[in-house]
Amino acid sequence: MSDQSSHYPELAKNIAPAKGRLGVFLPGMGAVATTFIAGVQMMKKGLAKPFGSITQLQRIRLGKRSEPRFPLIKEFVPLSGLKDLSFYGWDIYKDNCYETAIKAGVLPEESLKSVKSELSSIRPMSAVFQKDFVKRLDGPNVKHAKTKMHLAEAIIKDIENSKKKDKLDRAVMVWCGSTEVYSKPTKTHETLASLEKGLKNNSKDIPPSMIYAYAALMTGTPYANGAPNLSVDVPAMQELARKNSVPIAGKDFKTGQTLMKTILAPGLQARMLGLHGWFSTNILGNRDGEVLDDPGSFRSKEVTKASVLDSILDKNLYPDLYKDIYHKIRIEYYPPRGDAKEGWDNIDIFGWCGLPMQIKINFLCRDSILAAPVVLDLVLFLDLAQRAGLSGIQEWLSFYFKSPMARPDLRPEHDLFIQHLKLQNTLRILMGEEVLDHSGLDYYEVKG
Repeated sequence: MSDQSSHYPELAKNIAPAKGRLGVFLPGMGAVATTFIAGVQMMKKGLAKPFGSITQLQRIRLGKRSEPRFPLIKEFVPLSGLKDLSFYGWDIYKDNCYETAIKAGVLPEESLKSVKSELSSIRPMSAVFQKDFVKRLDGPNVKHAKTKMHLAEAIIKDIENSKKKDKLDRAVMVWCGSTEVYSKPTKTHETLASLEKGLKNNSKDIPPSMIYAYAALMTGTPYANGAPNLSVDVPAMQELARKNSVPIAGKDFKTGQTLMKTILAPGLQARMLGLHGWFSTNILGNRDGEVLDDPGSFRSKEVTKASVLDSILDKNLYPDLYKDIYHKIRIEYYPPRGDAKEGWDNIDIFGWCGLPMQIKINFLCRDSILAAPVVLDLVLFLDLAQRAGLSGIQEWLSFYFKSPMARPDLRPEHDLFIQHLKLQNTLRILMGEEVLDHSGLDYYEVKG
């Protein structure tokens, strides 16, 4: 048995080089989007470092432990450079990126001043918006059209005009907008034909995020869904992604409290420790918090956050440990906190002979600081997937999402460490390297 368990040379890809400019299109240019853009602009000037970004800082092990190679991921796979990124987006407010970043209060004002000219030049295009789907927001910078198909065509025109004007070679779209009210797939979402009929007939089942996603896929633009909206997580969109050979990924950025759950829960299961209950609450005061103050939008977030424990702590495999978990989630809008989100977790576990124990977590995080490197990695990895000829659901990017997409007959993987291994092994496969399983028996077996 070998530490390098498998080699799949037939799956290696002839990846097109990352030449020219990559357009980054962001529906929703609020705190997350402007923190991401400002950070990249500062990094281009050598004024900041990309902490939190796998594509920029992480090394990947290749080969045997006795002959280790640890190149940076950005040197191992052909990723676009930060200098080649150009930024575009849509928002219901007319403020430019600098004005929005100042109001968001995530990055220090002195830091933002160092890239003021670059940020001020990025103005949001008028947005597709329907108040029925995000009830706590309203703004003047909104598109108007007879049908939702006309709105999709307007977004397509925005993308094509931007590509032509700035001579972009490729594009990626990442949803950084608000959480829409909870909804379930309907017949409208079953096929591409039914979806397009719904767009033409102004179906109430098609939210703004789905209009952006449709426009992206129609223009051959890879799409990632950073919110718990349906977006591309329906059969019709997956059909379109396959038809047009476009990679898609989602949903809902995994940043604060859920990130902690996907780190801790696998550890509890690995040690066969039981769980009685997990109570989670958040306070945050940014635009996301305001949106989630609406019960419909909160329900969308609650569903994606709750699915994590159900998947990792499998009650069917381990009924004695996890069959009666009580999992409660709360999100409270608290304006004074701004983007500095705070998550409290009380975890009631039990061990040997059923004796109870507790774990308490108080995570004082910054929502947009955790999300910005996720956006960067998704932009670069989706562009890589496109140039490698991959299309449809990119399950290897599950690492970045609360509710990862997977093939309908497969159960999504939520364990952060399995997700990370899957991501790195996918990169190894794409580049013709051997997949690692870390068994290591070949280092110790005595050869007879």
